[in-house]
Amino acid sequence: MNTSMQPIRKIVIVGGGSAGWIAAAVLGSQFSREQLQVELVESEEIGTIGVGESTIPPFLELLQSLNIDERDFIQQTQASFKLGIEFSDWRVKGESYFHPFGTISAGMDETVFYQSWLKSRQLGDGYELQDFSPASVMASQKKFMLPQQAQQSPIGEARYALHLDAKLVADYLRRHAENNGVKRTEGRVTDIQCRQDGFIDNLTLANGEQIHGDFFIDCSGFRALLIEKTLGTDYSDWSHYLPCDRAVTIQTESTDTPPYTRAGAKDAGWMWRIPLQRRTGNGYVYASKFCSDDEALQTLLAGVEGKHLTEPHVIPFRTGVRREGWKANCLSLGLASGFIEPLESTAIHLVVRGMVHFMRNFPDRRCDAALVREYNRRMLMDYEEIRDFIVMHYCLTRRDDTPFWRWWQQMERPQSLQETLDYFAVKGELPETMDPLFAAVSWRSVCEGMGLRPQKYSALIDKFDPAVTRAHFERYLKAINEVVQKLPGHAEFIQKNCPHSQETA
Repeated sequence: MNTSMQPIRKIVIVGGGSAGWIAAAVLGSQFSREQLQVELVESEEIGTIGVGESTIPPFLELLQSLNIDERDFIQQTQASFKLGIEFSDWRVKGESYFHPFGTISAGMDETVFYQSWLKSRQLGDGYELQDFSPASVMASQKKFMLPQQAQQSPIGEARYALHLDAKLVADYLRRHAENNGVKRTEGRVTDIQCRQDGFIDNLTLANGEQIHGDFFIDCSGFRALLIEKTLGTDYSDWSHYLPCDRAVTIQTESTDTPPYTRAGAKDAGWMWRIPLQRRTGNGYVYASKFCSDDEALQTLLAGVEGKHLTEPHVIPFRTGVRREGWKANCLSLGLASGFIEPLESTAIHLVVRGMVHFMRNFPDRRCDAALVREYNRRMLMDYEEIRDFIVMHYCLTRRDDTPFWRWWQQMERPQSLQETLDYFAVKGELPETMDPLFAAVSWRSVCEGMGLRPQKYSALIDKFDPAVTRAHFERYLKAINEVVQKLPGHAEFIQKNCPHSQETA
């Protein structure tokens, strides 16, 4: 057995956008220029989709790991803060609920709190679950404060993410990566050559230039130039679970800047509204078998506010995942690896997770099969977890007013999702899994909003005096409301602390 190291000396990334430049930034921060050459090839002719404008809290951990100053990043990307997502008309028309970031615990152990809250509801108390969420209370009043600046108050239990401009993010990360030695090459890939063992050897650009590498990262979007067209990996289609396959988007002038994303259910899908500092991103995600492009466009235009800044743009997509996101000496990220509709803003997160798992299993030039298998296993788990969480938003609906919503009432749920919902309905907890993205608090918020509440509370809670619990709840609710009332408005906080840079205006 040959046990000598054959270190990777050069990685070539095909495609820019958020995915390509996240990969480049991570590699540039982890390796010196002497250890590893990183070259990113992209073509301005092709461009990127660039609609990923909403993130989740782990994105801030990426910035921290890259030693990026958060305030500077927010200013340069015209970002705003996000405390969660408001869902309207999902369970039935006229109802809304909120999925917040952070914990909901009233200063108690989170599980003890939730079980105590379930008992209080059975005893006739009218406390709503989100009354105890700092992020939800701030969002309802359009207030904001950095949780880390209020650790000794209820606000310390909140978390936040960012709304941002995807193109400005790619530009920012490009500058960061190039400062760390990443080379950018402008060009369109016209040919890809493989070695006899099936590994990719080099790329040929339209100008005839050849680019060699030891390892390649495919960030070419839905085209999947390397992972599919060259290496022939299969794509598992999940449209039988998630039938939405198109989105129409438009940008408008900013009329309001709430610290949350809006997701409003429509006749054949749902519509997002993402407020940035200077504009608002809008889109309608829909299923083409229930809605034409013209109908979708009319729905979108009827639902937007403010002056139109761009022309509407229709984006077709296919929900699913590659079971081999890594094959031979090629890793796929972003749309080349898979796509799950953006209901919970997980697209950028999956790119970051791909790089996290890749760095944990960083290979030498041989790309040992055991490392590849482990990477593919873990990424598939991440995709399936997110798929189940998204499907859950739909399948608990009671709407039957359109063919789209009636479809959801009779669809066959993934077995893994059904088992999770069965367990939750009995216990109010999740089955134990490895490193989940969506913790129990997220499932509780969405399930409560969609009308699925556990049938009973844990008998272990009976050792607590209900009167003492009620008194604690009352004190906490008073405290959280007193704190939130004194906070600045979201727009006021941004203007004072991190207004957009004039250079990006």
